[in-house]
Amino acid sequence: MPTNELDDLITQAEAARLRNVSREAIYGLVARRKLRVVEIGGQKFVRRSEVESYTPEIGGRPPKATSDANKRATGQIRAIRGASTSKKKGKK
Repeated sequence: MPTNELDDLITQAEAARLRNVSREAIYGLVARRKLRVVEIGGQKFVRRSEVESYTPEIGGRPPKATSDANKRATGQIRAIRGASTSKKKGKK
């Protein structure tokens, strides 16, 4: 490996400080293969250029697409449930 490529290698802890995240976050990116690892003498390094250029993906579940008919139907169901549960029965 040429010297200029060695200069681009940093530890995962340094990568975490560089991105202002936890080490576990960097370990997770490595585990999910979002960042490549170079192992030298049993120690793992990541490329500074990859860490700096990494852009996080938008996570979470996408929003549901609800139609007006769905909104009306769920509103009607809530109204029916609310009406039946709002009556209190007396104790005997």
